[in-house]
Amino acid sequence: MAITDQLTREVPLVPAQSALLFIDVQNFSVRREGGEFKDVPPEDLNTRFGYYFDRLSTLAVPNMQRLQAGFRAAGIEVLYTTIESLTKDGRDRSLDYKITGFNVPKGSWDGKVIDELAPGDDEIVLPKSSSSVFVSTHVDYILRNLGVRQLVLCGLLTDQCVESAVRDACDLGYLVTLVTDASATMTPEREASSLRAIAGYCRQVTTDDLLGEIGR
Repeated sequence: MAITDQLTREVPLVPAQSALLFIDVQNFSVRREGGEFKDVPPEDLNTRFGYYFDRLSTLAVPNMQRLQAGFRAAGIEVLYTTIESLTKDGRDRSLDYKITGFNVPKGSWDGKVIDELAPGDDEIVLPKSSSSVFVSTHVDYILRNLGVRQLVLCGLLTDQCVESAVRDACDLGYLVTLVTDASATMTPEREASSLRAIAGYCRQVTTDDLLGEIGR
């Protein structure tokens, strides 16, 4: 029976039909000196973003590393998207990003995936200039060419770009799995609220459970 014949989201991954997509795990949004925090005085970083940086360093990034290693070992596609303009001055970015003040220039350090999750030389990295990767890249076309029906998502920020991707992937016909402890946003309240809001669009699992599911 095909996975799409089962009217439930609680379907274990079929490796040949699956992919893992890391969202915006890049210097811009992970490093304290990253562009997302350029207007924050250094003395205010811990006060305003202590929870976020702690979750990244102690939970989310280590779990992402485990997922990356496990999915590679299982022969499952691993992809990445990063906030990055196609131009140096960001003239191609979305109106939302212009209003927000986000500009990650083409080829910049801010636009690079963090070293801890460095993509392999044959893994796909897609720069995007909107919240949802499905809006400003051709990721849907790529995933369909790869034969992907089940999409695993994790990354940053849970209640923004990750949530947008979850909703769009669901509407486009993918069975979506969100790895709850390999994603992060700025406060625990925002984290919990987002997971509740998108519970109807995806199944939500932990890193341990998902790695066990693929035999890793």
